[in-house]
Amino acid sequence: MLRSLAILTVTSAALLRAATPALMPLPFKVEYGTGALAIDSNFNVSAGGAWLLARLSRQTGIPMPAKAPAKLEIVVDTSSGEYPGLGDDESYTLDVAAAGARIHAHTRWGSLRAMATFAQLVVPSRSGFEVPAVHIEDRPRFPWRGLMLDVSRHWMPLPVVLRNLDAMAAVKLNVFHWHLSDDQGFRVESKLYPRLQEYGSEGHYYTQAEITRAVNYARDRGIRVIPEFDVPGHTLSWFPGYPDLASGPGPYEIGHRFGVFDPVLDPSRDSTYEFLEGFLGEMARLFPDTYFHIGGDEVNGKQWAQSPSVQAFAKQHAFKDTLAIQRSFSQRVREILARHGKTMIGWDEILQPGLGADTVIQTWRNQSSLAESVRAGYRGILSWGYYLDHLSPASYHYGIDPQGGAAAQLTPEQSSRILGGEACMWSELVDPETVDSRIWPRAAAIAERFWSPQSVTDIDSMYDRLESVSRGLEWLGLEHRSNYVPMLDRLTGDRRVPVVRVLADAVQALGLGPRGGSKYTTDTPLNRLVDAARPESESVRALEKAGTAELRRVFTEWAANDAAFQPLAQDNTLLAELRNLSKDLSAVGEIGLKALDYLASGKPAPPGWVAAQSVELTRMSKPNAEVMLVAVRPVQSLLEKLR
Repeated sequence: MLRSLAILTVTSAALLRAATPALMPLPFKVEYGTGALAIDSNFNVSAGGAWLLARLSRQTGIPMPAKAPAKLEIVVDTSSGEYPGLGDDESYTLDVAAAGARIHAHTRWGSLRAMATFAQLVVPSRSGFEVPAVHIEDRPRFPWRGLMLDVSRHWMPLPVVLRNLDAMAAVKLNVFHWHLSDDQGFRVESKLYPRLQEYGSEGHYYTQAEITRAVNYARDRGIRVIPEFDVPGHTLSWFPGYPDLASGPGPYEIGHRFGVFDPVLDPSRDSTYEFLEGFLGEMARLFPDTYFHIGGDEVNGKQWAQSPSVQAFAKQHAFKDTLAIQRSFSQRVREILARHGKTMIGWDEILQPGLGADTVIQTWRNQSSLAESVRAGYRGILSWGYYLDHLSPASYHYGIDPQGGAAAQLTPEQSSRILGGEACMWSELVDPETVDSRIWPRAAAIAERFWSPQSVTDIDSMYDRLESVSRGLEWLGLEHRSNYVPMLDRLTGDRRVPVVRVLADAVQALGLGPRGGSKYTTDTPLNRLVDAARPESESVRALEKAGTAELRRVFTEWAANDAAFQPLAQDNTLLAELRNLSKDLSAVGEIGLKALDYLASGKPAPPGWVAAQSVELTRMSKPNAEVMLVAVRPVQSLLEKLR
């Protein structure tokens, strides 16, 4: 008998939480049967599945020499184009039985999504590994499911990009938005204008051969690559090599602090557009996708207001303000891109009357802006609510829907212009060592919001599956988990000290918004506890569901931890800032132990005790050393039982 677990008509939270193995995104329809397909050294995949075989070999530790008859047949109806495109059919069916498995898809891209699901179905068994008998019918909710990676503020070498492309494919994201230039760095080789990378990158940029490698690598995983070169603002790194592009006289050097800089491209000179014609044409040939991102955000207009030539230009054309000047600039850039066969995308600041109807608006400021864009006839992408750099919990991102909020009031025709969404990873406070842990696994929860039916919203189910999926992503080479302990070891030198791990497991890091970025520069070391700590504590979340025995064990560990921590913090600048935080953790443990004692005795706590401890827990839950002591949560729950 088949048991249905994830169908539009089945929304029971209990059924969703019962789903095993952990699938994310949750498919449109899943029906489990009886029996299982063994995954062993005799397992093989038909043509088109070589990368899946390599992944399964890593995932299981079993050599799979690809010599045996295929146990997984892949059937694709039509020959897909060389490069994926917006709106391509990504649907598939997957059938697994003890004798073998079959994928059926209309396109190559659909078969890739099916293989990602198959990899998640592999689980340990008594005889090794297996995939349970199952029938899956699946299709995406949105055609645009993206991840934006900023490689400008902190440089991200090519291996970082490639491993994140693997992770994207594993959770069915299909657009890699590559933020390649900003005030802090210009990251692509231009052969036409070589001083861009020579003067604007401090030696950290991708060669054109590396760009082509990444584009092809993404294509082989069904992922489109959308380049972004931010204009007319966020262009400080352009000006050391080409100062005549700027609206002010300079001199210029690339930015090392973060924020909005005044220097912007000069919109009044024909030479600016001649330069852009050449540069954008060169980049258009490098990136095959139809869509091309021009940024367009955070132009404060100060340098334009101070430029006699720009003000004369504005007066000549009756441009009343910064927005009018930028509208003219964006229109000319759109025309340049159109000549090179590209469709323009920009952040929602470019939304002004007169844009080409094919322009795509990416919303970052609020959901109302998305609704405004599609009402005006444009297609839209939502990024508001999906800013990973703020380190909001997965549940927050999971609760944001591209067709929710203000967009819920749209007509069906207007809503159809919402293409999907993109998670954004800005890099002010991340580097190659930490970036994976700031993207994953939370991006997998966002991927489910973009792929799965709108009715799939159970947060407990999401977290249950997210933890398992996070572990599975490690087999792709991600470092979101593996870098955690080494970064903690760094805090104590040449010794692995468990008390630091105890403290780190009890906190969550603050992100760019609450942490702030004004005191940081591109040269600030990212080597503190806040950089090692995770955006969400799996340990604390598990403790919130634990029984009394486990609570008592952990609270005892917390209570004793500070006595061992304080000696370590002497003459150690990286630990010294954590001394009060460590004391607070021990105090939380002591409060928790007393609460357990009162609950076990069946007697009420002394008058005023619960209120006094609640005040202390509230104090200790406030940011300290740029982390949050989330260990207070399970203790707060116990106090509620004592009220």
